[in-house]
Amino acid sequence: MEALLISACLMGFPCKYSGGSNALPREALDALRRRWRLIPVCPETAGGLPVPREPGERQGERVVSRSGRDVTAEFQRGAETALRLAERFGARCALLKSNSPSCGSGMIYDGSFTGVLVPGDGVAAELLKTRGIQVVGDWRELPQPGEAPIMKNS
Repeated sequence: MEALLISACLMGFPCKYSGGSNALPREALDALRRRWRLIPVCPETAGGLPVPREPGERQGERVVSRSGRDVTAEFQRGAETALRLAERFGARCALLKSNSPSCGSGMIYDGSFTGVLVPGDGVAAELLKTRGIQVVGDWRELPQPGEAPIMKNS
């Protein structure tokens, strides 16, 4: 069974900055489990950030918490952990939490903490894409296992 890297919060793990999760509906998770070997990762906690924690947003190449603390190093460490997991398990695709400063693909919050979205990628999504891993934010966009990833990761 082909491996799929997946944001742990989408599987229901309570690793969201607020201490909650962003769990997919049970039917979606069941469908994913039938097709893929799910490899959960939370780049933010893997990088050393606690749960709960202040929300962070990208400001250019940096990631800053709401109070202004630079957490870029933690986000980079977590991104590297996500990449190592993808490589270790041979994951060619990743289903990551949309809009996240770590996992967002295509759109992320603008760094003003006002809920405004702008084109961009989270730190982990960006690193995975540079290594040829397809990153999607919606489970319905995943290719079928065994199909070549659709690289529309701009």
